[in-house]
Amino acid sequence: MLSSEYRLRHEKDIKALFARGKSVFGIWLGMKFQPNKLSVSRFAVVVGTKVSKKAVVRNRLKRQVRAVIQAYLPHMKPGYDVLFFLKKEAIGKDFEEISKQVVYSLKKARVLSV
Repeated sequence: MLSSEYRLRHEKDIKALFARGKSVFGIWLGMKFQPNKLSVSRFAVVVGTKVSKKAVVRNRLKRQVRAVIQAYLPHMKPGYDVLFFLKKEAIGKDFEEISKQVVYSLKKARVLSV
């Protein structure tokens, strides 16, 4: 679980990120990011009800993405707000596929320094 300093929680921050952030898109995963002038990077994961009506499915996807973020946290560049949003095609993907897609997006945005 991500500690609170690495979480992007406030609605105004998330709306600003959607409005002004740069985008990176994968097959079934999208990512918005922008600099935040802080000493840490903050992350949020959004899975809407259009993806699945079942909260169990949505929460599982969120937990898997957060686990990948947690694993790569020491390699993240500080000072970014990052928001991941998943599409319907993400349902049924195993953890390895989700991990590859998240790492690909982070590398493409130059937020991950590996």
